Amino acid sequence: MMTASRRLAPWLFLTPFLLLFAVFWLWPLVRSLVLSLHHTAGPHHQTYVGLGNYAFLLQDPLFWQAVWNTTRYTVLFVICELVIALLLALALNHPHLRWRGALRFAFFSPHLVGGVFVALLFSLLLAQRFGLVNVMLDQISGMLHSVLPFIPATGAEINWSGRPELARLAVLMAGLWLSIGYAMLFLLAALQHVDRDLYEAAQLDGAGRWQRFRQVTLPALMPTLGFLALMGMIGAFQLFELPYVLFQNGSGPERAGLTIVMYLYQQGFQTGDLGYAAAIGWAFTVMVLLLSLLQLRLWRRE
Repeated sequence: MMTASRRLAPWLFLTPFLLLFAVFWLWPLVRSLVLSLHHTAGPHHQTYVGLGNYAFLLQDPLFWQAVWNTTRYTVLFVICELVIALLLALALNHPHLRWRGALRFAFFSPHLVGGVFVALLFSLLLAQRFGLVNVMLDQISGMLHSVLPFIPATGAEINWSGRPELARLAVLMAGLWLSIGYAMLFLLAALQHVDRDLYEAAQLDGAGRWQRFRQVTLPALMPTLGFLALMGMIGAFQLFELPYVLFQNGSGPERAGLTIVMYLYQQGFQTGDLGYAAAIGWAFTVMVLLLSLLQLRLWRRE
């Protein structure tokens, strides 16, 4: 018969985790849900409004602009990340490529730095007058002018933070530079675990390179691509520090860089309405959860 000490032993070992879980996850979750039902003016002035914050959320044009900006960025980011990372992984997986280890680390190393650092770096690279990107575009336009005279000899000083479409492109480039190496590493690992016998069998059947890629490589990579698409979608929806720092603590021209998390921050910590910010957070959580479940279901069906 089991003694009382043996029955209590598992709970004794679980107690530290349960305490940390309750204090740092469960209580903030419940508190934020209660807070979303109040209108607040700072941390000490709260008025119960029920579902008023959620009703206002449905009619808030800034919130829907943030949703549209975030969704557009997420779709472009996931597509570009998967395609570029796959091309890099295929190139760096070539057995006769020299300096493969150094090149892999070079492409992965941007992921080791934070988003704030990347935003500061790209603010210098995209500077209107002396930024490296504009200098390179100026040189390229000069070379093209020597071949095609109708192209201007000098490129214009592009103001990347002055036009909405350029601002969105700047954020996308920064996000891809930060994340492509992460996806490339997973795809490299998946490529190295593809069964070589399948390639030999396909080659004996007369399959060319494209057919081997489409019939052998791509199906083997589908689970990894599905995982990266899901993680990329969740990460892209959480976009905040890149546009916030890149546009100098703002949302860019015509709020082109306004994201859901940035709008949550503005409402909660700049405006002081923590209740409305909590409602935005819960709406954001439900959206990401539904999109994740939909993506998983579609990917499993494929």
